[in-house]
Amino acid sequence: MNRGGSSPSAATNYLLCTNCRKVLRKVRARSGVWPPGGAFQGRASGCPAPGQALGASLEGIPEHGPCTETEQGGVGAAARHQCSYLINMHVDEFLKTGGMAEWLNGLEYIPQRLKNLNEINKLLAHRPWLITKEHIQKLVKTGENNWSLPELVHAVVLLAHYHALASFVFGSGINPERDPEISNGVRLISVNNFCVCDLANDNNIENASLTGSNFGVCFIDFVSLTQDCSPLSLDFEDDMIITSDVSRYIEDPGFGYEDFARRGEEHLPTFRAQDYTWENHGFSLVNRLYSDIGHLLDEKFRMVYNLTYNTMATHEDVDTTMLRRALFNYVHCMFGIRYDDYDYGEVNQLLERSLKVYIKTVTCYPERTTKRMYDSYWRQFKHSEKVHVNLLLMEARMQAELLYALRAITRHLT
Repeated sequence: MNRGGSSPSAATNYLLCTNCRKVLRKVRARSGVWPPGGAFQGRASGCPAPGQALGASLEGIPEHGPCTETEQGGVGAAARHQCSYLINMHVDEFLKTGGMAEWLNGLEYIPQRLKNLNEINKLLAHRPWLITKEHIQKLVKTGENNWSLPELVHAVVLLAHYHALASFVFGSGINPERDPEISNGVRLISVNNFCVCDLANDNNIENASLTGSNFGVCFIDFVSLTQDCSPLSLDFEDDMIITSDVSRYIEDPGFGYEDFARRGEEHLPTFRAQDYTWENHGFSLVNRLYSDIGHLLDEKFRMVYNLTYNTMATHEDVDTTMLRRALFNYVHCMFGIRYDDYDYGEVNQLLERSLKVYIKTVTCYPERTTKRMYDSYWRQFKHSEKVHVNLLLMEARMQAELLYALRAITRHLT
C-alpha cells in the first residue's frame, strides 16, 4: 500500500466535489457518530485529523466534462444501491447545473451515450470480476455515442467512487431524514437474505495459525472467507422498512452481489493481486489516460489506509497495522482479490464474526445495513472508530472496483 510517506496536510489542498462536501458536513454534524471539534485529533505525530482523512477520501474526483453528465452518472451509480441520500443530492446538482429535467424521468430519456454505461455500472457495483475487455471495446468502438479511453477512465472512477460512497453513507447512518427514535441515525431496513451471524458477537471460528506460510492453506482460508456468513432468511420484526422508487434510473434492478466463491466450485478465477496491482499497474494507467488523477487517488488510498491514532477503545499505544490490513484485505476477498503473501488466518484472528457480517453487508449490499448490525460489533468502541472502519471499507471497495475495470482496459490496449 505504500508509495511513500503521506502528507498530513495534503487533504486540505484537494478540491472536494459539491456532493462530497455535503457528505463531509453531514458526518461532522452527527453528534452520535462524529464528535465535533478536536476530540479525536490524531495522537501520533503527523497523523491527520479525522476531518482531513475523510476529506482526502472524498476528494480527488474532479468534475471534468459536462457537469450534467457527471451528476447523471452519480444518480445511476447511487441507484444501484438504492441510496436515496446520494440520489437526491445528484438530482439537485443536476438541475442546478442546467440539466434537462426530462432526463430524470428514467433511462429511456437519457442520451444513448450515457445509457451505454449501464452494463459496466451494474457490473462494477455488484460483480466487478465479470468485467472483460469486450465490455471496454464495446464502449470505445467507433461511433457517435462512443467513449474515448480518457473519458471512460473518468466515468469508471466516478462510478466506483459513488458506489463506495454509498457504502459509507449507509454504514455511517447518513439518511435523507433523521428519525429521532433511531439511535445514532442508522437507517433501519427490512432484510430478506440476512446472516445468522448478525446475532453473534464473537468469532465462533477456531483461530487459524498466524505462522503458517503454506500456499495451499492460505488459499483454503481465502476460499472459506469468501463463503463465510451464508445468507439465511430471517425476520426482524423491529426493523423499519424504508423504500424508494429508484428502478427507473437503472436496468436489471434484480442484479446484485453473489458470493465470488460458490460452494462446490473447483476452479475459481481469482484475481491475484500480484499480477495487477494499483501501485504498479493501475496507478500508471490512470495517470496516463486521465491527467494527474492517479496521484490524487493514490494519496487518498494511502492516507486512509495509514490513518491511525494508535488506540483501540480504551487502550492506547496500540499498533493497529495488522487490523487495518485485515479489514482492507477482507473487503478485497469479497471481490475475489487474493494476496499470495497474506495469511488469511489473520482475518479470523482479528475480526469477530459480527464485524465480518457488517463488513460484508456494507461492502456488498449496503442497502441492507441495519442498526442492529452496526451496534453488534465492537460494542466498547467509540463511534469515531467505527467511522474509521467505514473509511477503510470505502477505500478498499473503490480500489477493488478500479482494479477490475483498469485490468480490462489494460487488456484492451494489449
